[in-house]
Amino acid sequence: MTKITPTPTVTAATTPEQAAPAKVATASKPASKAVAKPAIKPAATKVTAAKPVTAANASKVVVKKVVKAALAAKPAKVEKAPKLKMERDSFTMPKVEYAQFSVLKERLIKLGQPAKKSELLRAGIMQLSAMTDAALKAAMTKVPAIKTGRPNKK
Repeated sequence: MTKITPTPTVTAATTPEQAAPAKVATASKPASKAVAKPAIKPAATKVTAAKPVTAANASKVVVKKVVKAALAAKPAKVEKAPKLKMERDSFTMPKVEYAQFSVLKERLIKLGQPAKKSELLRAGIMQLSAMTDAALKAAMTKVPAIKTGRPNKK
């Protein structure tokens, strides 16, 4: 004898969840927050009749186009120079030579170019660097050597 197995009967689904098969969430697409985006309506365009170009309004049209192009163009980015690292130092010098700072600063104020002590020192370094070897050696022979370090407190 053969066994007869009953076939399952198909009934009509009463809810949409029963009719649709279960969706499996994948790692690439989260199943939550499925929101339909509203359709974007195209903007209504206004059609106007073109004005005839005359000599009087031709320059206005050109100026408007140039202004629109200038506004639309982004300004070019200017590369900033790398920030210079500063070096702090202290030094000892005779009072007579140190007094020359104030004399030179007064002269520069009268010339309309005020300067700071550090700027005067930097200008002096630039002048020494620009000298030839013989001129640098001659200038340095005029500078007497002094004892370095801080003076004793009296």
